[in-house]
Amino acid sequence: MAGKIFCLIGKSASGKDTIYQKLLQDPALALRSVVPYTTRPMRSGEAEGREYHFRTESDFRQALAAGKIIESRRYDTVYGPWTYYTEDDGQIDLAVSSYLLVGVLQSFVSIRQYFGRGKVVPLYVCVEDGERLQRALDRERTQEHPGYRELCRRFLADAEDFSEEKLREAGITRRFENRDSDVCTREIRDYIREILERA
Repeated sequence: MAGKIFCLIGKSASGKDTIYQKLLQDPALALRSVVPYTTRPMRSGEAEGREYHFRTESDFRQALAAGKIIESRRYDTVYGPWTYYTEDDGQIDLAVSSYLLVGVLQSFVSIRQYFGRGKVVPLYVCVEDGERLQRALDRERTQEHPGYRELCRRFLADAEDFSEEKLREAGITRRFENRDSDVCTREIRDYIREILERA
């Protein structure tokens, strides 16, 4: 059975990380995780190799020159430029397993181009903007040094990055409303199982 790559995508503070952990812990799905890379600083509570591989800009440029970058996104944040990327480092082997990744619309499109349309499935998680902004604010308040300016930049950038036009261009038709994390996770889990059973 050929594996699939399921890309869990959505705007910031849409609950992707919580759903991601719940799906990974479901033994019936048996999905493997892929740890992405970033040049941004590590946040409170994060650990190297768990949420991200934390790398320097020089590390990213070396991987790019070596042809190892599957997808990358660069953001001009209030703290300076940060790059997020997925590296072809041996974590993904579709002959062995199916995988679950967290990202944004741009990363999904690039991963699909790299591996092929039939191998990559989008899982678009939505939350009403007011609720999402409140969640982001609550989360930022837990940081040792809250970055409210960066929170606002991300919130506004999401409106452009996930515009209806871009969603249509990417072929995103299925949406999962995250009003309740457990309910949303069950809906996504059932959708994944249907796809894997057909594979």
